Amino acid sequence: MKPRSCKAKGRRLQNALAADLQKMLGLAEADVKPSVMGEQGMDLKLSSAARSRFPFAVEAKNCEALSIWRSLEQAEKNAKAEGLKPLLAFKRNGSKIYVAMAWNDFLELCSML
Repeated sequence: MKPRSCKAKGRRLQNALAADLQKMLGLAEADVKPSVMGEQGMDLKLSSAARSRFPFAVEAKNCEALSIWRSLEQAEKNAKAEGLKPLLAFKRNGSKIYVAMAWNDFLELCSML
């Protein structure tokens, strides 16, 4: 796959994640934006309003073969720099979007239900 195609594939996932969060949280497009491809840091740029409702640093991976540990490490690094919790969102062609997160973060999320 050409680098241009890979970036477009990743961008599609970022756009889908941003749109879903905007809709679910009732936020404006400016509050949840996909990062520019190749940019360092989180894959979704969050405003302070978005961070107060969604305290996660999202790392998005749209690939056929995922290195889960390397991807989680990247999510953790980006989250630490932003003071947020890491969240890995991933999919491959024809699949649903899945997420991976730390168990304690998941339990905390469940306690809010």
